[in-house]
Amino acid sequence: MKIVVIGGTGLIGSKTVAILRQGGHEVIAGSPKNGINSITGDGLKEAMAGAHVVIDLANAPSWEDQAVLEFFQTSSHNILAAEAATGVRHHVALSIVGTDRMPDNGYFRAKVAQEKLIQAAGSPYTIIRSTQFMEFLGGIATSSTDGNIVRLSPGLFQPIASDDVAAIVADVALAAPRNGIVDIAGPERAPFNEFVARYLKAIGDPREVVSDPDARYFGGRVDEHSLVPLGEARLGRIGLDEWLRRSKAEA
Repeated sequence: MKIVVIGGTGLIGSKTVAILRQGGHEVIAGSPKNGINSITGDGLKEAMAGAHVVIDLANAPSWEDQAVLEFFQTSSHNILAAEAATGVRHHVALSIVGTDRMPDNGYFRAKVAQEKLIQAAGSPYTIIRSTQFMEFLGGIATSSTDGNIVRLSPGLFQPIASDDVAAIVADVALAAPRNGIVDIAGPERAPFNEFVARYLKAIGDPREVVSDPDARYFGGRVDEHSLVPLGEARLGRIGLDEWLRRSKAEA
């Protein structure tokens, strides 16, 4: 099967490409570096010729509200148009759990806009909504740090390892289109502040994590269930301790 992975050289993309190639599939890892650009449209139709599936893992270079919205709208429009022109049978896109529950978060608003474009396109699709990646825990802590204090909401948190995300994305791409949304999450659920405190302690970071119900997550207010699946979800297998062991071994 021929599969095109837009954003195929990124964190999730590179892992997804490797899994699919190991399965014997013909995979094109699309990125501007190899002439496949979802913003300009360059190379999209050529790459998709004869493709069965396109996986959209493109990510915006800027998280500024208007820039990220324009990125996902332009990128998705160009990808979907190229798919329609070449007869692609399954569009798979990675989004975020809770993206429709945090309207104050500009990145989440942009993902909602992307999802709406996919749903309106009329082509077979599957949207995978993922919880936050464990690889982002350090950045989340830094973005919430004031002096030596990390202020985070006690809302529930259920991060997933990128290896699990890639495995599920590859699996979904090879299955029939759902024409709907699949939620995925990590195997452990705990308050946001407790999860990050565990992470910082494990890596020997002395910062103190404080539970603050008013703490924002990249501009968005976090309620108890803002960042976790509300119903059925497909769970990854790698918990925080195992992910930390793997990360240390890779380092």
